[in-house]
Amino acid sequence: MCLAVPGRVVGIEERDGTPMARVDFGGVVKDVCLAYLPEIEVGEYAIVHVGFAIQRLDEESALATLRLFERIGALDEEFGDAWARAAAEAERVPEEENR
Repeated sequence: MCLAVPGRVVGIEERDGTPMARVDFGGVVKDVCLAYLPEIEVGEYAIVHVGFAIQRLDEESALATLRLFERIGALDEEFGDAWARAAAEAERVPEEENR
């Protein structure tokens, strides 16, 4: 699944003429392109999809969305360790086949 996830901008810089940010998604920090939101500032929240900040979001809405995503496991699916998830899935499948 590929989600649009809210994150908090923790740093901004320009790389090769492109505005970029470091964005914190509840503990996971990633580089994000700000081409669509060049006016966003450090401390603000943005919805990020496939590495691009696409919309500014207020803090209350961002935190509520992050809590919901965490509760349903979407953050782990989006940001967790892909190898650990694959191993866990591989272990679970044989159990289901034995039922």
